[in-house]
Parts: sequence; structure tokens; C-alpha cells
Amino acid sequence: MRSVPLVSLITLNFNQAELTCALLESIQRLSYPAIEVIVVDNNSEEDPTELIRKRNFKDIKVIVTDKNLGFAGGNNVGIRQAKGDYVLLLNNDTEVTPDLIERLLEPFEHDTTLGVTCPKIRYFQEPTVIQYAGYTPLNQYTGQAWSIGSHQEDIGQFNTSGITPFAHGAAMMVKREVLERAGLLPELYFLYYEELDWCCRIIQAGYKIYYQSSALVFHKESMTVGKGNPMKVYYQTRNRIVFMRRNVSSLSLLIFSIYFTALALPKAVLIYCLRGQFLFLKAFLQGVRWNLHHTVERPTVSTQQTTLIDNDLVTLKASV
Repeated sequence: MRSVPLVSLITLNFNQAELTCALLESIQRLSYPAIEVIVVDNNSEEDPTELIRKRNFKDIKVIVTDKNLGFAGGNNVGIRQAKGDYVLLLNNDTEVTPDLIERLLEPFEHDTTLGVTCPKIRYFQEPTVIQYAGYTPLNQYTGQAWSIGSHQEDIGQFNTSGITPFAHGAAMMVKREVLERAGLLPELYFLYYEELDWCCRIIQAGYKIYYQSSALVFHKESMTVGKGNPMKVYYQTRNRIVFMRRNVSSLSLLIFSIYFTALALPKAVLIYCLRGQFLFLKAFLQGVRWNLHHTVERPTVSTQQTTLIDNDLVTLKASV
């Protein structure tokens, strides 16, 4: 019988097998004794299974999808296969510290209302500089929330753990009962904002999100789509609006719409034109246009979701 809870580590690979292997190498140094590791390949041009096998990693399960399911869809495939009492989502462009899992599990032992824990994140290329130390609350009228401590030298100023409104999708540990109550990641988004929307649903289900300052992950930021990419502009624009449509009141959405139309949109158009970034401008406008032509359902938490998740898990486990 296991004396400690099983933790399922899930990461996505998309045309970056070497980067994924670097994460898997760091996972081998974890001190926690009960983990399973699941790599979901999002239909890469080259199946990474053989490369991972040649590296002689211990206990790695590789799942290859038949199409690119995006961040949410790919992680959901892994979650459905996971057997753990806790699920730890890790970007494949992260590297972990040896005591990460123990640190992330610790808060759950003291507060049963916690549904998610997340570590401090520093930049891999600048290992003393913070990317994430919790989030500010969402501004209901501009649709913005800011990562606390971003681009600041870490001198211990964010070493106080506590409740935060949002986890960071690069590294977040989720209790299994949260999946049964709040559902899986919303696949509408494909890229960006899906973990923020998920956090709203998790909080709606009665759980809290906790920033654990003593846990640490290093992040090689934007390695999958790049820091400057029209696809990133498209999904960030599209999904910012989608997120607001799904998660704020009618009055807040009206004020956001006025703000976005009168200020954010013309500012973005002007900047892209002045810089000659017309592909970025096109992507931005396409992201806006998508919202003009598509309805968006508001998320709900219900007992029906619990049944659907359980059924999905049973079906997928049986097909392994």
C-alpha cells in the first residue's frame, strides 16, 4: 500500500523532443517517491517516443494524439490517463527543482479547501529573475491581471505564500477531486487564457488557489510559439475577449467592450502600423473578428460534470 499520494506529472510535446527530454532529465532528479510521468505529443511532425526511450528515462508514458489539440486539449488527454491523487501540469520548457513535489503537496495537508498549488517561477535564462509569484486580481473592466514580481530580481521579497486568484499554466498542481467537481481545462481556448478560465471555475466550485513560495520551477519562456509570433497575437487577442465574455458580469463586459473598442483596439492598430508589423495587425484583427461571429457559453459547475469526467476516465483507461 502506498504511504504517500501518487502524483501524475503531465507535459505536452510539440516538435520539441529535445526540449521535452531536458524537462524529463530534471524530473529524474525529483526526490518524491511516488510519481508517474505522462508525455502527450500533440501530433508532432516526428514521434518523440523513440528518442525518449533511448534516453533511458524511468517510468515515462508517451501518448501520441492524431491531431494538435492545443494546450488545453493535450493536457486533458494526459489528465484522463492519469492515475494520481494529484496532477502536476508542467510546460515542456520548464525544469524542476528536486523538492518541488513535496513543497507543492505541503499546503494541501493544512487546508482542505485548497484545490491548486503553484510554485514560484523564475526565468531559466536569468535564474535569479522572477516570472511568477502569484497574480493580481483580474481588472473586471480591462481584462488584465498581472503576474506579481515579473522581471524582478528575487531577493526574497515574494517569499510569503498565500492565496492567489490565478495559477500559472507553466506549473500547477491540482487535486483530483477538483477535476471531478470543476471539470477539465476548457478546450475552447486552444492556447492562452485556458488556465485562467479554469481557475475561475475551480474557485466557483469552492476551492482556493495557493502560491507556494518555497516551491521553485525555471521556465524557458515562449519556447513553443516564440515570443513574437502572429499566432500568439491572434490567440491572446481572441482569448482575452473570450475570457471576459465567459467570466464577468454583463455590466463589466459592457465597460470592457467600450474600453477595448475606444482604447485598446486603436492603440494596437497604431502600434502595429507604426512598426510595419502588418501580419501581427492582421492576426490581432482576426482575433477580434472571431468574437463578432461566434457565441460563447458561460462556464458552469454542476454535478453533471462530475459524471462526464468519471465516464471519460474509465473509457480512456480501458483503451490503453
